[in-house]
Amino acid sequence: MRAVQSPTARALRTLELLQARPGTTAGQLAEHLGVTERAARRYIGILREAGIPVESARGPYGGYRLGRGTRLPPVVFTEEQALGLVMAVLDGQPGAIDTEDPIGEALSKVIRALPEGIGRQAAALRAYASAAPDRNPARPEPATVSALVTAVAERQCVSVTYRAESGDEWDTDVDPWAVVVRYGRWYLLCRSHRADAIRTYRVDRIRGVRKTARVFAPPDDLDPVAALEQNLGAGWKYPTRVVFQAPHARVAPWIRGPMGRLEPDGDDRCVLTGSTGNPSMYAQEWLATVPFDFVVEEGPELTAAVRRVAERFAKATVR
Repeated sequence: MRAVQSPTARALRTLELLQARPGTTAGQLAEHLGVTERAARRYIGILREAGIPVESARGPYGGYRLGRGTRLPPVVFTEEQALGLVMAVLDGQPGAIDTEDPIGEALSKVIRALPEGIGRQAAALRAYASAAPDRNPARPEPATVSALVTAVAERQCVSVTYRAESGDEWDTDVDPWAVVVRYGRWYLLCRSHRADAIRTYRVDRIRGVRKTARVFAPPDDLDPVAALEQNLGAGWKYPTRVVFQAPHARVAPWIRGPMGRLEPDGDDRCVLTGSTGNPSMYAQEWLATVPFDFVVEEGPELTAAVRRVAERFAKATVR
């Protein structure tokens, strides 16, 4: 069900349409707004009453347009857009509830810039909503994100300093293909010169970004999201190979991208091939949740981690 918009919200939407399409007729406004032509003219009247000069002309090339020299706020939000923006910020950054948080301070500025009625509702939403803290915060530095996105746009190779979860740190030159946000985490999808392979790096673990003089050309058919999913489980320190005694179609919904690539192996089993930097997490947080029998065929580190989990669960059943 679509929410019913207030006259103010529709008037602001009318203003957006006139900014984007000078010469829009009452009929065209009515079609875009989902109202009658009479109602569309009423919203034009609301804008004029607010001091916004809206000119009209008759004839085949007529319609409504904003008067010359019209000065408008740099950003105009409808009620639905403003509340949706506040909700999105709080959903992604629960700390923005706090006005002293950097993102919370920025959100306060946006709310203050909104028209009074809409700003009052946005402020109330922010004041009376509660947000649980993120249990696993992993927010990258804005300057790092900006440097990477600029390199992606300019197709410029960069040198990055990366610190793995284990604490190991290294420098490598990469061709930055894309920055992808996946379930609240930011990733750099790139080709690593050091490994001569596709790699995915957590942006919050990138400690430095330096431009180089080299440029690159990304693959013509690049799908950043699909490529990220395929490569999240590649390039880590410990190789893994797990065979599930169940059809691919049944196992696939339980497999996360970072676990590796799942492929069918006959009608009644499938194979998961990948790598990990943290065998203990792979065993107890990922494999333990998959409700099918499996055998670890490769990776002594993962085998040992699975054995530890099994022993711990076995002890829990002793009476």
